[in-house]
Amino acid sequence: MRAVVQTVSRASVTVGDEVVGKIEDGLLVLVGVTHDDTPAKAAELARKTWELRVLDDRSAADVGAPVLVVSQFTLYGDARKGRRPSWSAAAPAEIAEPLVEEYVKALRARGATVETGRFRAHMLVESVNVGPCTVLLEL
Repeated sequence: MRAVVQTVSRASVTVGDEVVGKIEDGLLVLVGVTHDDTPAKAAELARKTWELRVLDDRSAADVGAPVLVVSQFTLYGDARKGRRPSWSAAAPAEIAEPLVEEYVKALRARGATVETGRFRAHMLVESVNVGPCTVLLEL
């Protein structure tokens, strides 16, 4: 699994005309899943995300910061050859969706307030980065 974690003053996800997820002063996390990922990896990635010290040397767990999770299969895009990325390393939706849900569930079990995007939807993701601070987590 991969996660791009960004500190934000605000972030939101809109599908059509509906805002489906929105936070202030927290973490925007883009999550990608590959073929060999497991629920255990999702839980470990959630722990690392929640305890990552990127908020003035404190973690989201320390300050109770909200988290907006957006599934992002394109994190496994490979553009080393040619001009068209390959998505073959990204897990298919039937594998990825339950693992993203497991990641969200694990964050909530740790006490996080979590908003989400909508799986398989065309989403408009807006964010205002703080710092800016962007960290790539990978298991």
